[in-house]
Amino acid sequence: MPSKKVLEKKKKLVSSLVDELKNAESIVFADFQGLTVKQDTEMRAAFRSKGLTYRVVKNTISERAFEQLGIKGLEETLKGPTALAYSAENVVLAPRMLRQYSEKFRRLKVKGGVVNGEVQDLDYIMALSRIESRESLYGQLLFMMLYPLTAFAQVAGQIAEKGTEAGVDKVADLLTLDEES
Repeated sequence: MPSKKVLEKKKKLVSSLVDELKNAESIVFADFQGLTVKQDTEMRAAFRSKGLTYRVVKNTISERAFEQLGIKGLEETLKGPTALAYSAENVVLAPRMLRQYSEKFRRLKVKGGVVNGEVQDLDYIMALSRIESRESLYGQLLFMMLYPLTAFAQVAGQIAEKGTEAGVDKVADLLTLDEES
């Protein structure tokens, strides 16, 4: 039986983890066993630069924290070495970054996750990881909105160029030239 001092320390760890995770948009679990120190350091630096939190926490501490958050069904996920990656800003950031690094470092294995308080399987997390970034989606939307105007401007330019080549002052005169030929 642990001493009261050790028990209090563990309770503080659980409480601290609950405070961090309660605002997380998504939490992804990964098995990091077999990563080298160099790989781990590179990965953590990249995660920090993007605002992603990555922590290795004892499974019992994680279990109690998720229990306090009302999230159930993680017993299988929290077996073996498990790291948590989470972001309070962006729901796809943790899945995307962990997928990218699991492809780069084959020893890193994504196990599953929690999205908006719901336990999700590996397939869902991997599908989520492939969603484009918000900036990229905005760029695609802007392109789609501007494309008709751009196409119209190109066609109008081609008509004007054809009119200049034919030596007419007005575009309407092109139509009369076509009828005469």
